[in-house]
Amino acid sequence: MKTSISVGGYDRGERTELVDFVQAADRMGVDYAWSAEAWGMDAFTTLAFLAGQTRNIKLGTGIAQISARAPAMTAITALSMHHLSGGRFVLGLGVSGPQVVEGLHGVPYAQPLSRLRETVDIVRMAFRGEKISYQGKHHLLPREGGEGKAIRLDFPPAEIPIFLATLAPKSLEFTGEAADGWLGTCFSPDHAEVHFDHIRKGAKAAGRTLADIELHASCALAIGENVEELIEAGRPSLAFRMGAMGSAKTNFYNDAYCRAGFEDDAKAIQSLWKQGKRDQAVERVTDDMILKFGAIGTPDMVRERFRVYRAAGINGLVLNPQAKAPKAQIELIEQALDLLRD
Repeated sequence: MKTSISVGGYDRGERTELVDFVQAADRMGVDYAWSAEAWGMDAFTTLAFLAGQTRNIKLGTGIAQISARAPAMTAITALSMHHLSGGRFVLGLGVSGPQVVEGLHGVPYAQPLSRLRETVDIVRMAFRGEKISYQGKHHLLPREGGEGKAIRLDFPPAEIPIFLATLAPKSLEFTGEAADGWLGTCFSPDHAEVHFDHIRKGAKAAGRTLADIELHASCALAIGENVEELIEAGRPSLAFRMGAMGSAKTNFYNDAYCRAGFEDDAKAIQSLWKQGKRDQAVERVTDDMILKFGAIGTPDMVRERFRVYRAAGINGLVLNPQAKAPKAQIELIEQALDLLRD
């Protein structure tokens, strides 16, 4: 089982704490560090800084928003990171959501899957060292009627893995069809078919199987003897995800919980959040919504959850320690690695 950590995103902690956290993970043998991107820190800058501070850990965008950059610039940045990191870079891509794409970046969100498909096509073309000439629905390269010409990037061809962070059924199918790996959020190994059935369908259509794709799932991590206290600590962040990470119409995280059998709970939490009843939304989060989507509890409980993830087909865990202090996060990661080895 490969392991990962997440950095960046909303994190505004001290730079030295970030470096200490990632260097500790590197020493412990954690395989990946994924940098988040929403409306806080960007996905690439953090990794560029960490590339010079680490030795072995792979550095991946988890995820870079496709609407925030032209595909060619995404490729240029990825190839730059590949060079500067000594080949340790992994490109993780995602479509984000309409509130960020249209509200922050000012570009249309419509047809996100076709935009993702075209981005992957163009980026792979650049990675192969080809002249970038592409006639898509959303991207025309070079632009018609102008003075542009097809350009080959000034990099040698490179094999850079592309991971996709997808949740909706058709996007999951595309992941199975085209991606080297999947970055799954809102994943419960108890309801793995909610995601894997679609990934498997896409893989089969492309002559592949699930074994051809690295399947990484985000896993909330909390270890302790007071299980109820650990559950309570996880309710606020889940209520935020159910209610605030998207509009009332489009919230992929909420939709994923609905498809896993938690529709009544997820919709109720979202409704309370949108009404401004934040405390009630937090209280509405059920124990199972916490326990079934992570590894939380006593050491024995966490060890067993790791076995459930393995049995479900997950071969990479993105460990999200439920602790604020960097030292406590490092200790949780270390405990988790010991439990994974049992």
